[in-house]
Amino acid sequence: MSLFSWLRPARPGLDAGQQARLQHLAAPKALGEHSLREQRWVVLDLETSGLNLNRDLVLSIGAVVIEDGAIDFSQQFERTLLRAQTKLSPSVLIHGLGPSAIAAGCDPAEALLDFMDFVGDSPLLAFHAPFDQHMLGRALKDSLGYRLAHPFLDVADLAPLLCPQAHIREAGLDDWVGHFNLQVGERHHASADALATAELMLILFSRARQQGLDSPAALQQRLSQWKRRKQAPSL
Repeated sequence: MSLFSWLRPARPGLDAGQQARLQHLAAPKALGEHSLREQRWVVLDLETSGLNLNRDLVLSIGAVVIEDGAIDFSQQFERTLLRAQTKLSPSVLIHGLGPSAIAAGCDPAEALLDFMDFVGDSPLLAFHAPFDQHMLGRALKDSLGYRLAHPFLDVADLAPLLCPQAHIREAGLDDWVGHFNLQVGERHHASADALATAELMLILFSRARQQGLDSPAALQQRLSQWKRRKQAPSL
């Protein structure tokens, strides 16, 4: 049994197989001093039923992996979750997640177990990560009784930190994709947005190395310092 299994109380309703999978999920690792290239990163994007952090639900999960300094296209994840009687916002319908797609989705517990198996002990990257972190964490707690403790870095903060000359601090993902002239395909569903975020992140890793930030721990520390300075009251 994992040392961290006490963090994962069995949720009523999980069958024996699901409880066994839950107990054997890899424990997260803190960001270390090894090189950025050596770190396996999972780049995540979620589609949700809306933007209410306490009421809306995760509808789909898309993720890709950055490893050995490149996007590993052999490691990709995509699941749509079955959400019975969930009212979909107009933005969800625009993104292609209609009632038929939701009705054909996976059992949420199975989908979330599959995703955490995919993540393993790796840190997570997302654009506007606090939203994804909160929504994923709540979904894991509600469906599995699992407490999400993996490191999460926000690409929306890393971009202006590492590229201050861009002067687009409040930019969205589309703005940064345009700034770097990235040729991305279909956008605005979870897998495509995760891939676009990963392509942006490769550029940002290069900028980080140029600035002497060549370890996950160093990058996290610099980001924390930058955010504290940004939030400090002006004198």
